[in-house]
Amino acid sequence: MKKVILLLIALLAFTTTAFAAESYTVDPKHTFANFEVNHLGLTTQRGRFDKTSGKITLDLAAKKATVDIEIDAKSVNTGGEQLEKHLLGEDFFNVEKFPTITFKSTNVEFKNDYPTSVHGNLTILGVTKPVTLAITAFNCRVHPMNKKYVCGADATATVNRSEFGMTYAVPAVSDAVKLLITVEAFKD
Repeated sequence: MKKVILLLIALLAFTTTAFAAESYTVDPKHTFANFEVNHLGLTTQRGRFDKTSGKITLDLAAKKATVDIEIDAKSVNTGGEQLEKHLLGEDFFNVEKFPTITFKSTNVEFKNDYPTSVHGNLTILGVTKPVTLAITAFNCRVHPMNKKYVCGADATATVNRSEFGMTYAVPAVSDAVKLLITVEAFKD
């Protein structure tokens, strides 16, 4: 009887640890928050933030995950020095007062074995609003160069910048901002 109880305890312990969430650290060299806005009805202007950090937990078997990302607002990159200077100021990101942009998940939806959307709270200029990121690609594998296990995803959403208090030049520069997120994260 003791052997059966010990076997059940061992099996239970294995079962609960075999499907435990795994922790991942965002790779800042391959993780970017890109954005697009319509400029004066003429063109689509694009930019990105070059510095990100964060943690992700993932349990594919249980279909659970969490995402916690921090973006350095000062790292905005548009390829234009004057535009970047304007974006850093009070009309847009006001980086002296609000140096970071954050996204914290509240729920991750799965279809089959893969995440399909991430619901969470996006904070810009100290204002937090719910945002849902649609995952358009998701893959995990051993990285071919450093041999570490890595997961990657592409996600997209559209937000209205005015909802975060960023109203400068609306509607000449569109209120709607398309977000295109690329994330790679290595298993801890």
